[in-house]
Amino acid sequence: MNRPDLCLEFVNTRYWRGQATPTETLNQPEDLAVWSAANGGPKSAKPLVRKEFGQAIELRELIHRLFDAEAQDKAPAARDLEALNHALAEAPARTTLRRERGLYGWDVDIRSGTALALLAPVLWSAGDLLAGPRLDRVRRCANPECGWLFFDDSRAGKRRWCSMQSCGNRAKAKRHYHKSREA
Repeated sequence: MNRPDLCLEFVNTRYWRGQATPTETLNQPEDLAVWSAANGGPKSAKPLVRKEFGQAIELRELIHRLFDAEAQDKAPAARDLEALNHALAEAPARTTLRRERGLYGWDVDIRSGTALALLAPVLWSAGDLLAGPRLDRVRRCANPECGWLFFDDSRAGKRRWCSMQSCGNRAKAKRHYHKSREA
C-alpha cells in the first residue's frame, strides 16, 4: 500500500531519460489511472481531463528533478521544493487509514477528479522520502542512458544499477567486449 519509493516508481514511468527520445509510458489520462490502480493508489472512477493529466506529468517531472539532484549530491532548485510544498498543501490530507488485503494505506477522496487527488499518495511518498532518514539511499542508475531513479535497499548501500538484468548486464557485457578486444 504505502511504499516509501512510490514516488520513484512514478518518476520511472518515463525512462531511458539519457537517450534522445526517452520512453514514455503515460501517454494519455487512462494510462495514469491504470498506473495508479496497479500501484495501490486510488481507483479513479473516471480518467483525468487533459489539463489535469498535464499537471500530473508536470508533477512527475518536478519529483524527478528533486530526487535526481539528491541522487547526484546536489541541492535541488528552491523553486522545485516550493512547488512540491504547494502541491502537498493542495492535495487531499491523510486523515483516514484503511485496511485492504492485510495491508494498511491512506484513504484518499478522489471525487474531485484532480491530478492532486489521484497522485496524493505519490506526493506523500515524495515528502516522506525527502524528509526521512534514508534519503541518502536514493540512487540514479550508473548507465547514463538509463537515468532510472531507485531506492537502494541493498545491505551495503552500494548498488549502482537500476537492475542487474538490464543495465548491470549491459555494463558487464560492454566491459567484457572491451577487454577481449584489447587482448
